[in-house]
Amino acid sequence: MIQSLRKTFNQAFSPDRYGAFLESIEADLPGQLDFRVAETPVFVPKALGDKLKQACADIVDVITSDGFDARTEGAIPADQRVPNQPCDGPYNHTTFLAVDFAVCKDEQGELTPQLIELQGFPSLYGFQAYLPQKFREFYPIPDSVSSLFGNTSRDEYIELLRRTIIGDGLPEETILLEIFPEKQKTRIDFVLTKQYIGVEPVCLTKIKKDGRALFYEKDGRQIRIKRIYNRLIFDDLQNYPDLKTDFQLTDDVDVTWVGHPNWFFRISKYTLPFLDSEFVPKSYFLSDLETFPTDLENYVLKPLFSFAGAGVKIHVTQADIDAIPADQRGNFLLQRKVQYEPVIQSPDGLVKCEIRMLFVWPEKDEKPTLITNLARLSRGEMIGVNFNKNKDWVGGTVCFFE
Repeated sequence: MIQSLRKTFNQAFSPDRYGAFLESIEADLPGQLDFRVAETPVFVPKALGDKLKQACADIVDVITSDGFDARTEGAIPADQRVPNQPCDGPYNHTTFLAVDFAVCKDEQGELTPQLIELQGFPSLYGFQAYLPQKFREFYPIPDSVSSLFGNTSRDEYIELLRRTIIGDGLPEETILLEIFPEKQKTRIDFVLTKQYIGVEPVCLTKIKKDGRALFYEKDGRQIRIKRIYNRLIFDDLQNYPDLKTDFQLTDDVDVTWVGHPNWFFRISKYTLPFLDSEFVPKSYFLSDLETFPTDLENYVLKPLFSFAGAGVKIHVTQADIDAIPADQRGNFLLQRKVQYEPVIQSPDGLVKCEIRMLFVWPEKDEKPTLITNLARLSRGEMIGVNFNKNKDWVGGTVCFFE
């Protein structure tokens, strides 16, 4: 979107160079990259960057406001509530915040962000420290743009990540929790996180429980788990209905959650109706509407308790709404559609873009800190793998901000 940088990048691009770029990632991290990395980063001009930061500030104002916990109690399914969420003081907040925006145009034809979703859950903090330097290794990207915020260096970024996840403890007493982490599509991020801060990815099935204490085995030793960097969501566990584990996520155990699983629900689609900003499309709990918009074609229907776009209807009809029982309508959201503006110039046309702004919130900090970002490019009707099969100049990438 910064035209001079786009022109320079595209002149330097070739399929062979892109192939060499991917081969270099494979050489660094053999067998770990299991999702499509787009051919290009995104170059974000200052005007759009300022709007993205303002949009994030509007959202942070809401999630840090008094009473946010009370307003979001209904977000947590009763059978998925995890004990020991701090209820007050400097620890009662999410540890991670990921905010997704579509890049659109406003009525004046200016680029503007529009909120799609947000999560109180970690994203690819390790991979997003690695990917920008890999792009710089292969392409001419000036120092006038950065993937990091606040004039932060890469070393400072990794130290902030370490302080957030490990705190004052020892790296081996903190684990990255997943189910079969070696099989996850995001496993490259787990490997990089271990390289950067020394936190071991551990499968839920490998954890042993003794009373309220948790342990995992490393190098033949049983190590007490004191902090859990949680990357596991309940939706994934539903794929393994017969799984037998010593430890259940909902057990009352003596650990510090980084971040606590309840925030996955508190800061989610459930939060959208509470937000009021020019950068947030109007959203409604279906149960709060006595009458429905006559222009349903301009809305999307989303189940609150789903992940990765499951169950989302982008062509909504009255029949879709009528099919939802009245006592279930509190579990659905009606959200005003946004119109993605194709803005990334590829060799054969324009590509849509979604930008995720990534925050961390160390335990005693007053507010979350915006530290990095990721982006996803799409030629399909929606952002995501299923809508972009067999296409190029799509997939995950990173933004460099002016």
